Amino acid sequence: MREALQFYIDGRWVAPNGSSVIDVIDPADASVAGRVALGDASDVDAAVMAARRAFDSFSRTSVRERAELLDAIIAAYTRRGGDLAEAVTAEMGAPAWLASGAQVPIGIAHLQVARQLLDDYDFTEVRGATLLAKEPVGVCGFITPWNWPLNQIACKVAPALAVGCTMVLKPSEVAPFTGHIFAEIMAEAGVPAGVFNLVHGDGPGVGAALSSHPQVDMVSFTGSTRAGVEVARAAAPTVKRVHQELGGKSANIVLPSADLRAAVAGGVDAMMVNSGQSCNAPSRMLLPAAQMAEAKTIAAEAAAGNTVGTPSSNAKLGPVVSELQWDKIQRLIQAGIDEGATLVAGGTGRPEGLDDGYYVKPTVFADVTNDMTIAREEIFGPVLTMLAYDDVEQAITVANDTVYGLAAYVQGDLEEARQVASRLRAGQVYLNYPELDMTAPFGGYKQSGNGREWGAHAFGEFLEVKAVMGYAPAGK
Repeated sequence: MREALQFYIDGRWVAPNGSSVIDVIDPADASVAGRVALGDASDVDAAVMAARRAFDSFSRTSVRERAELLDAIIAAYTRRGGDLAEAVTAEMGAPAWLASGAQVPIGIAHLQVARQLLDDYDFTEVRGATLLAKEPVGVCGFITPWNWPLNQIACKVAPALAVGCTMVLKPSEVAPFTGHIFAEIMAEAGVPAGVFNLVHGDGPGVGAALSSHPQVDMVSFTGSTRAGVEVARAAAPTVKRVHQELGGKSANIVLPSADLRAAVAGGVDAMMVNSGQSCNAPSRMLLPAAQMAEAKTIAAEAAAGNTVGTPSSNAKLGPVVSELQWDKIQRLIQAGIDEGATLVAGGTGRPEGLDDGYYVKPTVFADVTNDMTIAREEIFGPVLTMLAYDDVEQAITVANDTVYGLAAYVQGDLEEARQVASRLRAGQVYLNYPELDMTAPFGGYKQSGNGREWGAHAFGEFLEVKAVMGYAPAGK
């Protein structure tokens, strides 16, 4: 049984000020996987003030010093890869192959990208007589989710550290073990005291205190749009920078020119990855009306190939993270049935033979209209909706008819797909299921958030720009 009963503050593991502890549930069988302590505002204050004290010296370190620090973190992370993979599986149910093959590698990839970019990043620029200096924003508060825990921790910590910020991390209390190990990695790598701090806790007890703390210069939050609104409200009185990566309801437009079988089967598979628990999942597949009947058959076959099983099996899908999430997904599947969508695959209840744990049948709905609940709400489970369109203009209109704008997908002739992509209101657009680009900026339009993560754009989120006029002699 794992325990996360201490916090990492000012370079030391310390006991919480309070005594509140909760169980962490293994979603594979609903057993207790471990325990985590819940901090409060006093713990947050101690961590923030440690980060504030460390900022003056760390913000003035050289690029070379920070590069060497990232090298040490990467080496320590690599040594803990197996433990991290086991923790991901225990806390959020990721199949073992997904934990070791995707969940853990994507975290180290962000560290490696930040390290590579740091060598050539320009922190100063002279324009005429004016110096433009990019300086670290200050103390950062990070609030991260449970679905891709290492991805979301690393894509915030890596660029912030690279540019000279100090930080306090609050990982999800639902999946805290990876964050705890990450703090151990930072300690092992020799990160200076106060530069990285960790406080476990929930949103009301720690998240709100971190967001509202007057000594926090920036808060970066990943999670639901509802929670993101609360973070922004808490941050507003201190006028701190707020970065948010929130929900999504991403459209996947299958053009008439697409290879229908490849496009539909690929879309089903992409939707089901991580048991559908990805904010950028292609959850709304838009198809030419004349091809809907054939697409249903293809989708049903693809859904059947997305096997569900325990994390130790070779199944493609494990459980969803919690009973709360399972209940929500079941409610929304039932809403799809009640509102008249055609159930192509899956449905309510657990898959056969999986009576314990939070397993969901890979579910596909067809004949969905964009006003149905399952087309509007982010389900965050292995549920795909298929909508028909009469022409590409209508497909674009429907794709953009959502409060979200995190990602979009287009399948078909490349030139036509490029034209469609230019009209989609989303932060990332994937054409013909490409390889993931870890340097591409990640973030959303509309209620999917603001700001960008990943790659060089992430550096900019953690920098202020100072203009020093008269820096160079006039005429030089």
